[in-house]
Amino acid sequence: MNKLGMNLFIWTMTMNEDLSDTLRFLKQTGFDFVEMPVNDTDVGKWHRLGQQAADLGLGVQTCTILPPDLSLISPDEAVRRAGVDYLKAVVDCSAAAGSPILMGPLYAGFKTFTGKPATEEEWNWSVEAMREVAEHAHEQGVTLAVEYLNRFEVYLLTCADDLRRYVEAVDHPACRAAFDTFHANMEEKSIPDAIRTLAPYLVHVQISENDRSTPGKGHIHFDEVFQALADVGYNGPIAIEAFGPNPPELAAATHIFRPMFDSPEQLAAEGYQFLKSERAKV
Repeated sequence: MNKLGMNLFIWTMTMNEDLSDTLRFLKQTGFDFVEMPVNDTDVGKWHRLGQQAADLGLGVQTCTILPPDLSLISPDEAVRRAGVDYLKAVVDCSAAAGSPILMGPLYAGFKTFTGKPATEEEWNWSVEAMREVAEHAHEQGVTLAVEYLNRFEVYLLTCADDLRRYVEAVDHPACRAAFDTFHANMEEKSIPDAIRTLAPYLVHVQISENDRSTPGKGHIHFDEVFQALADVGYNGPIAIEAFGPNPPELAAATHIFRPMFDSPEQLAAEGYQFLKSERAKV
């Protein structure tokens, strides 16, 4: 049975706060794991946070993004090298936290555009870099779960077809695919078909409503999502990802201008019950 998790973005972006009350609440709610955003490389801190979750019986997975100055498709070789080194350090932090999966749009700078489609050269730069990061991840016991985003956030990988081709080009057992319903809702002709496209490589799923609010409160047909996951035999982790007006810097980055739930705790509790009910139908 799929383990169910909750991304911590609606509480924090930096993970510097004391999260013991939040982690305890999520465990009591019923979640199996938490998804921790990593944006620094303090290995000791991530070990402590991972242990804090483990002490409560919560698993940990991690996620990250690359800023423009660390993009793997930069024309500047030094920037690409810095990006590889940063991702390797994030892998180390993930391992320290006890995370078996590091997911996200690891292949390019977030919201970094040229105004043109990706070139073959950019593709090759990213694939070569990702292969090196994947080898390091393999040594650390971490699997990279690469996530495609929508066209307003990246331009290298924006659909399931792109992502499958990318994973196959990297051709490394530690480089696999993640799937996020928010981006698929924007970019795919058929969400179930997109899931089927990624099925051979799929290791992580994020459930995110069309407006980033509580799953089940928007217009995404999650019954079709869960049926497709069952049809392809997906038994990996499933996490809720949502965004709200806090933290302010993340709200600005994700363009959240109005509150769509009363509290993160309300969203997490209602979202958990929704995931359980959808999972039980198939």
